[in-house]
Amino acid sequence: MIKKNDQRIAVLIDAENVPYSNIGGVLREITRYGTPTIKRIYGDWTRQTASGWKSHLLEHAITPIQQYSYTSGKNSSDSAMIIDAMDILYEGNIESFCIVSSDSDFTRLGVRLRESGKYVIGIGEQKTPNAFIASCDKFIYMENIDLEEPEDDTKQEILKSKTGHELYRLIAQSVTDLADDNGYVFMGDLGNLIMKKQPDFDPRSYGFHQLTPLVKAMNEFDIEERRIPNSNVKHVYIRNKS
Repeated sequence: MIKKNDQRIAVLIDAENVPYSNIGGVLREITRYGTPTIKRIYGDWTRQTASGWKSHLLEHAITPIQQYSYTSGKNSSDSAMIIDAMDILYEGNIESFCIVSSDSDFTRLGVRLRESGKYVIGIGEQKTPNAFIASCDKFIYMENIDLEEPEDDTKQEILKSKTGHELYRLIAQSVTDLADDNGYVFMGDLGNLIMKKQPDFDPRSYGFHQLTPLVKAMNEFDIEERRIPNSNVKHVYIRNKS
C-alpha cells in the first residue's frame, strides 16, 4: 500500500476561480500529501486578464490548457477539467487528485473520483459552496495557506466564540465515538475521524498549525502523553473531562 505522502497527485487548476498570486503556496501545500506529478491549469489564455499567470506557470512547471469562452459569463474550464480528470483516472497512474477551484460545478467530479477509490483534495476560497467541500476527502481554504500563527489572545477569542463552541462539540463527540474502556483516544485517530466528518477541518482556521496544541489550548479535555517502549517517541491521547 502506498503511504499518503508518497502518493502521485494530479493537480487540476481552474484559472478562473484561483488568484495567480496564491499558486506558489497552493503547490507547497499539496506536497504535504504527495508528489504532484501532473500539473495542469485550465482557462481562456487569449483573455487579457490571464496575462498575469505566465511567469507563475513557468516557475512552477504548470501546463496551461486552452479553453475558449464560448458563452459569455460561463466558466469555460469546467468541461475540459472534467474530461481530463476522467482520462487521467482511467490511465491508472495516479493515486490522488487535487482540484483547485471554488466552483460547485466540480462537486460531481469529486464524488466520482472518490467512488473509484481515489483520494480527493479540494483547495478553494472561503466562498466555496459546501457541496463541493463535502465531495472531497480533504478541503483546504486558500486563506489558511501560509497563514502566520496569531497571538495567544486572538486564539482564545476564536475558541470562546460560537465557532469555538461548535469545534468543542465536534471534538467531544468524536472522542466519544472512538473512546477505549478508559475513555482515551489516540490523537491521530481522532484527527482522522474529524476529517471524515468535516473535510474542511483545519487547525489553522482556529489559529493553530497542529491539532494537539489546539486541543490543549481549549482546556476542555484530559491529555495524556505515553512513551513508546524502547523509544523517545511519545503518543498523545485525549479523553473528555468527567
